Amino acid sequence: MFKKILIANRGEIACRVIKTARRMGIATVAVYSDADARAPFVQMADEAVHIGPSAASESYLIADKIIAACKQTGAEAVHPGYGFLSERTSFAEALAAEGIEFIGPPVGAIAAMGDKIESKKLAKEAGVNVVPGFVGEIRDTDHAVEISNDIGYPVMMKASAGGGGKGMRLAYSEQDVREGFESVKREGLNSFGDDRVFIEKFILNPRHIEIQILGDKHGNILYLNERECSIQRRHQKVVEEAPSPFVTPKMRKAMGEQCVALSRAVGYYSAGTVELIVSGADPSGESFYFLEMNTRLQVEHPVTEAITGVDLVEQMIRVAAGEKLAMTQDDVKIDGWAIENRVYAEDPYRGFLPSTGRLVRYDPPVDGWTDDGSENGRRGVDGIRVDDGVYEGGEVSMFYDPMIAKLITWGETRDEAADLQVAALDAFDIEGLGHNIDFLSAIMQHPRFRSGELTTGFIAEEYPEGFTGAPADAAMGRKLSAIAAFIATAHADRARRIEGQLGNRLSPPADWVVELGDAGHEVTLSQDAVTVDGDAVDIAMEYTPGQRLVSAVFDADEEGEGGDPLTVKVEPIPAGFALTTRGARHKLRVLPAHVARYQKHMIEKIPPDMSKFLVCPMPGLLVSLNVGEGDKVEQGQPLAVVEAMKMENILRAEKSGVVKSVNAKAGDSLAVDAVILEME
Repeated sequence: MFKKILIANRGEIACRVIKTARRMGIATVAVYSDADARAPFVQMADEAVHIGPSAASESYLIADKIIAACKQTGAEAVHPGYGFLSERTSFAEALAAEGIEFIGPPVGAIAAMGDKIESKKLAKEAGVNVVPGFVGEIRDTDHAVEISNDIGYPVMMKASAGGGGKGMRLAYSEQDVREGFESVKREGLNSFGDDRVFIEKFILNPRHIEIQILGDKHGNILYLNERECSIQRRHQKVVEEAPSPFVTPKMRKAMGEQCVALSRAVGYYSAGTVELIVSGADPSGESFYFLEMNTRLQVEHPVTEAITGVDLVEQMIRVAAGEKLAMTQDDVKIDGWAIENRVYAEDPYRGFLPSTGRLVRYDPPVDGWTDDGSENGRRGVDGIRVDDGVYEGGEVSMFYDPMIAKLITWGETRDEAADLQVAALDAFDIEGLGHNIDFLSAIMQHPRFRSGELTTGFIAEEYPEGFTGAPADAAMGRKLSAIAAFIATAHADRARRIEGQLGNRLSPPADWVVELGDAGHEVTLSQDAVTVDGDAVDIAMEYTPGQRLVSAVFDADEEGEGGDPLTVKVEPIPAGFALTTRGARHKLRVLPAHVARYQKHMIEKIPPDMSKFLVCPMPGLLVSLNVGEGDKVEQGQPLAVVEAMKMENILRAEKSGVVKSVNAKAGDSLAVDAVILEME
C-alpha cells in the first residue's frame, strides 16, 4: 500500500480523499493556488505545496507543477478527484513516465472513453445502443446547420471534451444552431483546450441514469447499481439519488451487464461511470442509449456509498496499489435510499446567476463528514451527511466551480430521504452570497419529484417563469404568523427592559396583526395560548432576540412528543421579519394591533423602471457586445455575452428599441448590476 499520496484537486473532493487516506494510514499532500491558500483541504493535508496563481489554467491544470510537487514531497501516487486533470491522458502518461501511480483507470481507457466522439464509435462497434447523431468533423456553422437539419430537431450540440454541463447547447431550430454553435466551440476551447463539437438527436422526455463501475487490475469488473441524475439545470446535475425510482431489477441487470461489457472492452479498472439516456416514454426501460463514460470519480458518488456500503475512494486507492476487489457482483446490495443535493453559489431568484463572494456565515445542519470506515458512517449523522470544502469567512471564488457543499441524506425509503433533505435544508445557514437552498427544498417537496416522474426537463417544465419560492398553503401562513408574533413579542419585551427606555409598567403587546402577502392574520398571545384569527394554535418554541434559527413544534401530544417540527431562519426587516423555511423566504409585516389600523395611510413607494437598462446580472467578463449606439434592437435579440464561472451567458433585449448609450466594451470585468447599455 502507498505511504503517501498527492491530491491533484481542491475543495470538497480534496477533503473527501484526504479523510479516507488518513483512515487508511496514508499520508497526504495538497497542492493549492493563491485563492486556496487558507482553504480547509490545505490545512487538513499532512503537507501542502503552492503551485501558482488563482486561475486553474496557471495552477491546477499544469501537470508539470503537480509532478514537481510529487517529487518534492515523495508522493508515490496521485488522486485526481474530478474535473481538472482527472481525464487527461497526457497527465496519466506523464505520471507513469516519472514512476508515479495514477489513482484512476489506464491511459487507454481514458483515451477511448474520454473523447465523446471516439467513445460513441467504440460503443457502437461493441453493440451498445447509441443516440443517432453526427460524430465526424464539423467544418463550420453552416455545416452544423446542415447536419442538424438532417438529424431533425431538437438536437444537442456538445463539446467533444466537455463535461460538467459546460460546452452544451440545445437547439430547437436552425436559428438556435447559428446562435449557439460558436459558443459551444469557445466554451470547449476555454475549458478543455479542445473546440471540436458533435451533434446528436435530443431524446424527448429523457431520463439521465448512470451506472457506477468498479474494476481491478486483475480483470474483475462490477457494477454498483445505478444513480438517477435527471434533475439538471443547463445540463448540470442538481439532484442525484440511488437507486432510481424508474429502474426495475430487470433493467438494472441489463444496463449493468452492458456497461460492464463496455468497460471490459477497454480494459477498464478503478471507479468509473457509464452515463445512459433513457426514454421516459418507454416504461419497459429497454430504450436506453450510451451517452458517455466518465473515467473518474463522480461528484455524486456518496449516494452509491450510502446504499451499498462501499467506499469508492478507498477502492480506487486499493486498486491503484494492485489489490484485488474483495467483493463479487453478488455482494453488491441496495440498502435503503440516498439523495444528494448540490448546494451552489447561485441565486435562483435571479435566474440562477452565479453568486461569488464571502461566506459571512456558514453553518451546515451537521458537521462535515468524517470517515470512520463503517457502512453506517458513510451515511453521516442520523442519515445526514455534508461533504464540503469551505469555511465561515472564506470566499467562493469566481475562478472555480460554484458548488459550496453536497448534502446527502439516507433513509429506509425514498420519502424518508426526501423528508430528511427538507429538514436539513431548513437548518442549513448560509449568508453573504446567493445560494440555491430554497430551490432544492422546493424540489424535494414537489409532487412530481415525490412521484418519481422525472426527466431532464423537470426544472424547465416546472419553473418556466423562473423560481419565486416554494408555494406555501394557508396552514403554513398561519404557522408563520404565530412564529412571527411570538418573535415580535420577545423583541418588545426586551425593549421594555432596557432601563430608561419605556418605563417599568409598559407590557409588550399581546395582540398583533401579521401580513403575509395579501393575507392578514390577527394573532393573540397569552400565558396559556396562541390564537390566529380566533383559532387556537398548538405551538412550542423558544426564542431569544438575535437568534437566527428557530425550532418550533406544532401539535405535539401532552408529553411533548411527536408533532410537526419546523425550523425557520429569522431575519429582521423593516416593520417585521423575513422567515425562511420549506423552500421560500416569506416577508411578514408585524405590527401591534393598535398601530396596524394606521398602515393604510402610509404612502407606497413605486420602484423605478429599469427595463430600459441592460445590466450585468452577475460579476463576470464581457465577452462580446453585439450592438452599438444608435442601433435598433428587437425583443429577444442577443445584445451581449457575459462569462462567469466558465459559462457564457447570453443577455437579450427585454423590449424593442434603440440603443441610447453604451457604457462597457468587450473585455471589461463587470460587477453585478453594472449598466452595460441604455435604451431610449
